[in-house]
Amino acid sequence: MKHTRFILLGVVWFIVVFGCAGKTGQTKAKYVFYFIGDGMGVNQVIGTEMYLAELEGRVGTKVLSFTTFPVRNYVTTYSGTNSVTCSAAAGTALATGVKTQNGHIGMDRERNPLSSIAWKAKQAGKRVGVTTSVAINHATPAVFYACQPDRKMYYEIGTDAAKAGFDFYGGAGLKQVFSPCDSSAVDLYSLLRDSGYVIIDHTRDFQALSGGAKKVVYVQPEDCANPSSLPAVLDRTSGDLTLSDITEKAIQFLSGRNDDGFFLMVEGGIIDWLCHANDGAAAFHEVVDFSEAIGKALDFYKAYPDETLIVVTADHETGGLALGNGPYELNLKVLANQKSSIIGLTRKLKQLQENKGNTLTYRDLRELLNKECGFGGAVELSPDEEQLLKTACMSSFTPEGMRLLRSEHALVNPVAQTAVEILNRKAMIQWSSGGHSAGAVPVYAIGVGAEQFGSISDNTEIYGVIKRVAGY
Repeated sequence: MKHTRFILLGVVWFIVVFGCAGKTGQTKAKYVFYFIGDGMGVNQVIGTEMYLAELEGRVGTKVLSFTTFPVRNYVTTYSGTNSVTCSAAAGTALATGVKTQNGHIGMDRERNPLSSIAWKAKQAGKRVGVTTSVAINHATPAVFYACQPDRKMYYEIGTDAAKAGFDFYGGAGLKQVFSPCDSSAVDLYSLLRDSGYVIIDHTRDFQALSGGAKKVVYVQPEDCANPSSLPAVLDRTSGDLTLSDITEKAIQFLSGRNDDGFFLMVEGGIIDWLCHANDGAAAFHEVVDFSEAIGKALDFYKAYPDETLIVVTADHETGGLALGNGPYELNLKVLANQKSSIIGLTRKLKQLQENKGNTLTYRDLRELLNKECGFGGAVELSPDEEQLLKTACMSSFTPEGMRLLRSEHALVNPVAQTAVEILNRKAMIQWSSGGHSAGAVPVYAIGVGAEQFGSISDNTEIYGVIKRVAGY
């Protein structure tokens, strides 16, 4: 009887140890997608879902592509030196698993270089892509390939992109293409070409131009309106490059080159820009756009469910968004009357002033706001709100020209800012600041090893799980 018991225990031990080891050996993600919604806190996600539900005439939520993932969690975001992180430190934590000083790109607090998960993937023989809806050398994409002490060293960060030799870079373009310190230095696009990259703008035939290319940079044309950002969804026109386009081209390029797998990081960067500007309507549309880009990865996952991992998170929350401003209700559907982002509306106000010159009147401005925000039509203004607009107009349009206010990433017209504030108030949402907050951010995962993201609690832990699950 005693011998039988030992035999049974031995069998159980063998099954547990070798069975689990065998299972672990099989659990390697060949294809890894890492999506980062810059500034996308929990309320940005839930607010978007509730906004979409209200457009359907009901109270509740309408799920996004990633909010249906089987694993859902949240993590803290503080940096190595600050309770409220910046994108550089938060991105470094997500990319390397190490908390650092605000402003540092891919370096620890002592300025020692760190190796990102993208580097680990490359060393493991994977093809690597780094993409974004803003500039390729902005903080969040930069932490995956660069090591610099200051996120504002855009030229130096760009040179690191060329040195890294990753297979695919995609985004709006490059910020600070020329060296601010050395006029004889090679511009970043030339440097990338000299490093073997084919530069493809989205107006050209990607398939034909990328066919024989070993490395690609996929961007807007160099003469585009803003090389630092794609147009916001609300400002988009036919033919504009989108985050979904970039994601789709990255998947096409990375998956068609070898059978060793790939790692792809995709940042939805404009969410952050519009939350800095406290633009609720435009921010919700950017979250939807981010969701659509994730949909491209989901299509790939459905073809390779046993080999693919998709992780979605954020670097931090921006703006301190509150869903509610007193009454126990929301009126998010009113935001559908906003036809341009605060950035796009600023541009249209400038164009109106240039067209009208000294003949510009408040009536002209109200006609534009009626068209762009529904004022005087679907959105009824109170006398106090009307006066707020008049005051903003008087302070904005001066004989010297249009006065602008600085948001974190854009200059905005006071009239545009006031109009957006009125719509926010009517939607019953409010913001605590124009900066970041220490609010927790969500994590969503699906695919190989996704269950391991259910027990993490800090942003630095995501790196380790991906590294382990992918076998880097």
